[in-house]
Amino acid sequence: MKNYLAPMEGVTNWVYRNAYHDCFYPMDKYFTPFITAKPNKRLSSKEIKEVSPETNGDLPVIPQILTNNAEDFVKTAHIFRDEYGHREVNLNLGCPSGTVTAKGKGAGFLGEPDKLERFLDEIFEKTGMEISIKTRVGTDYEEDWERLLEIYGRYPLKELIIHPRLLKDHYKGIPRYELYEEAREKLKVPLGYNGDIFSVEAYQEIRVKFPDADSFMYGRGVIARPYLLDEIMRTDGNEENFNRQETYKQKMRQFHDRIYCDYQEYLSGERNVLFRMKELWSYMAPGFTNYARYLKKIKKSQHFGDYEAAVMSLFGEQEILKV
Repeated sequence: MKNYLAPMEGVTNWVYRNAYHDCFYPMDKYFTPFITAKPNKRLSSKEIKEVSPETNGDLPVIPQILTNNAEDFVKTAHIFRDEYGHREVNLNLGCPSGTVTAKGKGAGFLGEPDKLERFLDEIFEKTGMEISIKTRVGTDYEEDWERLLEIYGRYPLKELIIHPRLLKDHYKGIPRYELYEEAREKLKVPLGYNGDIFSVEAYQEIRVKFPDADSFMYGRGVIARPYLLDEIMRTDGNEENFNRQETYKQKMRQFHDRIYCDYQEYLSGERNVLFRMKELWSYMAPGFTNYARYLKKIKKSQHFGDYEAAVMSLFGEQEILKV
């Protein structure tokens, strides 16, 4: 069973991935935030950093493509292969953002199964690379899933990573586990599970439900508690000599400082750096005790000095919550 870091726009970029890989239990694959395929696509400098070996080193990075146009997908995939050495690409059929789905992309593409099937026919014929898919289970109705499974079953997928929610669910409610189970019964391709792994207990429950899952993909749970996989993967029986609070707090501080320093090197100006750090803290702060007033100070900070003082106070005065 393998562990993957989910793509999250604005968060899991190359700076985040490198820092995470060095500070916490490493993932088996890191999926980039989606890169939109366009006609005559040339990558921007930001997109190049997402996929280039120069910025990602030896990390097992998988570029994710967002499009509903097969020709654009193939062209973009070939750039990733020919210019940056990637052998696998991932198709985004899971993003629920309204700005994406309104264009019939991401999870919105699931609402046009016939068009999706023609699209997949073409990309599997012409891409010449391993293709994995990250998908939801439909747009509005559970009945959508049966047709989608028929489609997915026709192709030699590297892996199908399933977030068992409908588009209309966004991130609300309990995942529709029975639809993941249906995929297990009907498909012969490798299957990955994604959705609501926020704690060790949640992981253990899902592992019992789906013991033969080929992978687990972690998104919001790991962004909020970057040490989550460390705790899940712990096999050391000597609990007496393992101080979770101190160990994970030290790792969190090391992780934060690495990202903060890298953003100062690669982004211009305090405003841009602090925007990124504030976005990250909106996920991470609830992992500390009594975090609210510290997060407020972090979000109000306009200069590095104010920001650093607020972060130092949080690390110095509060504790990490049990995961």
